[in-house]
Amino acid sequence: MIIRFWGVRGSLPTPLLPQQVQSKIMAAVQRITVDDLKDEESRARFVSSLPSWIFGTTGGNTTCVEVKSANNELIFDAGTGIRVLGKSSNLPKNKIYNMFITHFHWDHIQGLPFFDAAYDPESEFNIYSPVENARHLFEEQMKQPYYPVPFGALTKKMNFMTLMPGSPINIGDTQIVCCPMSHPGTSYSYAVIEGNKKFVFATDVELRSKDFESTPLMEKVFNHADCIVIDSQYTAEEAYRKQNWGHSAFCYAIDFAVHYGIKNVYLFHHEPTYDDKKLDSILQAARWYAQYIAHEELNIELAKEDMEIHL
Repeated sequence: MIIRFWGVRGSLPTPLLPQQVQSKIMAAVQRITVDDLKDEESRARFVSSLPSWIFGTTGGNTTCVEVKSANNELIFDAGTGIRVLGKSSNLPKNKIYNMFITHFHWDHIQGLPFFDAAYDPESEFNIYSPVENARHLFEEQMKQPYYPVPFGALTKKMNFMTLMPGSPINIGDTQIVCCPMSHPGTSYSYAVIEGNKKFVFATDVELRSKDFESTPLMEKVFNHADCIVIDSQYTAEEAYRKQNWGHSAFCYAIDFAVHYGIKNVYLFHHEPTYDDKKLDSILQAARWYAQYIAHEELNIELAKEDMEIHL
């Protein structure tokens, strides 16, 4: 399966500010030597040597993750990143979209009215959630005065299915199962299982001691996943100050992955006040922490827009 990030920020969209662009330019300029400017090849080599926080960006769109699996199109959450997905050239030819919603906070649904495919009358959407009134919640955000186009303007093939936590569903050869997590109003984590591969999407979770209790449901979703994308919005100090806000520190996310035997961890749902340099420092701290507690190979990455994971 192929996992692709279209939106990785939490809480609200976070575009790059002019001051942040200027800071990147200044940081690059300070690294230039005369030899770096000699010819085109030297300049290209210099640019490619820049740290990723200078040369690129983590991205500013809210949550949307695409999973291509056994000819199925799975989309997790419909934050502003789904608008960018809708502009891509790699949409499913059969125009069938299977969408899974973790919860209905704005940053996870606000992109649907801007998803081009939703207005195509030939598109079919199968929208899954453990929340029974999902259609009503989507309709409400597209009512006046919040949005000028009503939900009824979307494709008529909008099918809503209610999931039961712990009860797997199958889409072709792909199995999906969810479980509730600690978050204001409850958020749900999803495991996607295909053959001998398991991918877990666990955004918007405030990890607590009970989450480390290996119940049958928790094991079904998390145990020995090949890869987890997990809420890592805060540093430990900030998580302490923001208890009950519904998000985790990166060190708790790593503890959680180690507990359930997960070797690949993608830090996700990035704090909107953190710039690319800050997020890069968190990644380095997370890797040091993983080495300290695990004493074994644990791959830690920062989820970035347009990044792909191949399982």
